[in-house]
Amino acid sequence: MSKRFLSAAALALPLALLVSGCAGSADTAASGDTAADGPVRIGVVGAGDPYWETFTEAAADEGIEVEIVDFTSYDQPNPALSAGELDLNQFQHVIYLATYNVAAGDDLQPIGATAIYPLGLYSTQYDSVADIPEGGTIAIPNDESNGARALLVLQSAGLIELEDGGSIFSTPADVIEESSKVKVEAVDADFTASSLPDFAGAIVNNDFVSKSGLTEDELLAQDDPADPASFPYINIFAAKAEDADNPTYLKLVEIYQSTQGVQDGVLEASGGTAVLVQTPAADLVTSLTEVEDDIRANQ
Repeated sequence: MSKRFLSAAALALPLALLVSGCAGSADTAASGDTAADGPVRIGVVGAGDPYWETFTEAAADEGIEVEIVDFTSYDQPNPALSAGELDLNQFQHVIYLATYNVAAGDDLQPIGATAIYPLGLYSTQYDSVADIPEGGTIAIPNDESNGARALLVLQSAGLIELEDGGSIFSTPADVIEESSKVKVEAVDADFTASSLPDFAGAIVNNDFVSKSGLTEDELLAQDDPADPASFPYINIFAAKAEDADNPTYLKLVEIYQSTQGVQDGVLEASGGTAVLVQTPAADLVTSLTEVEDDIRANQ
């Protein structure tokens, strides 16, 4: 299978049809839908965002107790969910989950969509992409899915060239040095922002932009979350496979998607850049399966 193959489901579904319309509060939860053995524990990266408090209060109004569990890095919430330390997590996109499932031999499943966030190139030393000097070094996240996406951002900005045009499987080894303006160095995603003084620029995940104090003034380039090819980068609620149809968990997805204060808070936390989506879970599962198949075929 071609290394450049991207999920057919991702390209076939127009993203414009998936953009959410924000409604009022969700309908009252049906009797018996609430968790019987304590609060629903949801793992996130960035629990300090105010909309999580709004979400927890909205869930409580529907009779569901929620506990938000904060993690400092992306490699923690999936193992915690798999081990039963969490009931759900909400921090990752489809490609990240596919990469984890294949590597860990796991079968975590998406049960609802939240938003697509752009991935941006930031610099505290230069005011534009053109100002970045020849031979400068750009930090990118060191996890496979976000690292590949970061490389595609740098290529679209004209800073590097990738073998075969790049793909969701690209790695720093695919950078064609002789035709690239900059070098890349992979670092932990949670350190890309704090590493900016040591690099010409860095690709910083949305979760770490606001908490690091970065603003639009430091943003030099980003990908387009409204592009239909961005479908596999939809962020999701994930659950264990046996819990994919749990009515309480599905109700929580509905509350997240339909509570105006939550949706407004997500937009505010992203600096207005997030594209809110209400993609059907079945379409997310189809995309996950195809991306997992692609990963296995390219191993």
